[in-house]
Amino acid sequence: MPKQPPRAWQRMLSGRRLDLLDPTPVDIEIEDIAHGLAFVARWNGQTRGDYPYSVAEHSLLVERLFGRLNPKAPAKWQLATLLHDAPEYVIGDMISPVKAAVGPGYGALDDRLQAGVNLRFGLPATVPAMIKKQIKRADRISAWLEATQIAGFSKSEADKFFGKPEAQVIAGMEIALRPPVEVRAAFTARHGELMAAL
Repeated sequence: MPKQPPRAWQRMLSGRRLDLLDPTPVDIEIEDIAHGLAFVARWNGQTRGDYPYSVAEHSLLVERLFGRLNPKAPAKWQLATLLHDAPEYVIGDMISPVKAAVGPGYGALDDRLQAGVNLRFGLPATVPAMIKKQIKRADRISAWLEATQIAGFSKSEADKFFGKPEAQVIAGMEIALRPPVEVRAAFTARHGELMAAL
């Protein structure tokens, strides 16, 4: 009897069965993404506070920063920003040193899942390079805020690793940790607002 290949799909709470090697947009639901991201901790859980700092909370912060950096950006690019880490709802959040150790296979898996998520919500499979660059800029600023406010980095250390953000971009940006259920609801609500604005 031939050996069966290892299982490469995950059953979601929605009942969908997502094939990680060949994800199809019809198997992707925002409720599954919001739930998963609200329970995935950034910084490998090494943050201060009574709740983990989740990828969903990070995604909301990055989207707000993107809006400050690009106040005239259309809703579709704000949505792309909100969903920029969506694959982590099934593959988790790996810190950069672990990604480097895993090698290029991680990036390919992430790209396939991101393309499926983007298509599911009416975005191009691949976000244009200029927009991706702006999302990455907001992502690095969020990393600086997270590092200095909840992950134990000094400002000089965060400047070295993530670059010093402009004061007006981060003015008033305070990270407040919330229970996963609240973050999940906030992520889902923001997704709904952006979908309605498309």
